[in-house]
Amino acid sequence: MKTEYKTTIDAISLKKVKSDFKKIKITGSKSVSEYVRGFYHQDIEIYESVFILLLNRANVTIGYAKISQGGVCSSVVDPIIVAKYAIDTLAKGVILVHNHPSGNLNPSENDIAITEKVKRGLSLFDCNLIDHLIITEDGYYSLADNGII
Repeated sequence: MKTEYKTTIDAISLKKVKSDFKKIKITGSKSVSEYVRGFYHQDIEIYESVFILLLNRANVTIGYAKISQGGVCSSVVDPIIVAKYAIDTLAKGVILVHNHPSGNLNPSENDIAITEKVKRGLSLFDCNLIDHLIITEDGYYSLADNGII
């Protein structure tokens, strides 16, 4: 017996929206920190937000996406959402970035755990998690520079 549903399915498509952010070649954590500050405004000290930078094989930015926005001390990062953006854009590299409104640059245990989870997930698609930056109003911390990635 064939099951027939009354609802329809969605047609899925990739839609790019132009932004004011220029392409740049990522040369290290400092260039990432300077670039992503444009994503944050006065809210950098109010609530935590997570963004990803999507890169081609030459480490040139091809896009970015806001992954989540949370409260004053946490935000959810779903590796499936990160992988979706990476796959949709055919990115070969991803940089995860989030802010700590408290001003504390040290990564939490959760920050380190989600970094590893995202890295493992992206590797299934031949995509590298290049870095995970924590930024504050006054500085940044690179998990790659500190040997955690």
